[in-house]
Amino acid sequence: MQVKAAARPRLSPRAVRGLAYATPTAVFVAVFFLLPLLLVAQMSLSDWPLLTGDQGINAPENYTDAIDSTLFWPAVRFTLLYTVIVTVILLTLALLLALLVQESRPAAGFFRTVYFLPGALGLASASLLFWGLYSPTTGPLSRILEKLGLVDDPVSFLGTPTAALLSTVFLIVWKFAGFYMLILLVGLQRIPHEVYEAARMDGANRAQIFRSITLPLLRPSIALTLLLCVTGSLLAFDQFFILTKGGPDNSTVTVVQLLYREAFQRLNLGTAAALSAIVLAVLLLLNAVQFRGLRRADES
Repeated sequence: MQVKAAARPRLSPRAVRGLAYATPTAVFVAVFFLLPLLLVAQMSLSDWPLLTGDQGINAPENYTDAIDSTLFWPAVRFTLLYTVIVTVILLTLALLLALLVQESRPAAGFFRTVYFLPGALGLASASLLFWGLYSPTTGPLSRILEKLGLVDDPVSFLGTPTAALLSTVFLIVWKFAGFYMLILLVGLQRIPHEVYEAARMDGANRAQIFRSITLPLLRPSIALTLLLCVTGSLLAFDQFFILTKGGPDNSTVTVVQLLYREAFQRLNLGTAAALSAIVLAVLLLLNAVQFRGLRRADES
């Protein structure tokens, strides 16, 4: 007596269509994310010069060399300082702008567009634009200040560590404030007007409404803005590479700039890959902490 093999379940047409839709994305992620990630992991554990040399195992040395670099801890401190300053200013300004254009007032749409326009410009293009504006010899900003009598000599906006940091922060705030305003504006418009009306009927003033209704209901949008701002600031590269080149005296070197120098100036991809692995681990940890904090806040 023969025992028939169990028939394999057939995929439904809907499941087949779902696989067909998901396959291109899965292939894209595998080719352009997973495989490079595995290659970086291999590079971080190997002696991997850019041009010539043997690619032998060099497991702990790449990480220790990266951490023992004279610029590593100064770059970490500067990146964290820059991240804190940019995050606080951007979140505060974006929220204020979103509150200003929240209501359907005359010219509200115009101001929304004006605030968002800098976000449509590429970061490298914006950095080049501000590099020209900041130039003490050919830039218009220094000449305007001189004609107004505010300064006697050309201003070096990038000549000192503090000036270079603040000038770069101003560029980033100018470019991204409108983008984050749009995210917060969408969150504000999702809050039901009935909630505000009920609060006003109960005698709540504007400060109480903002503290007890707007901020709690806007928490998901604020969390998304915070996540994007922190991640982008920790990965800062273009603005400092174009405006300051890490100067003056390596005072504005970020972690990603240090990674670039290690890879393409010192031609040591192993140490650069170890640095990138450290940055990735820190970003994953920070994102996990932010998501967990948001989940706890929502549950409470």
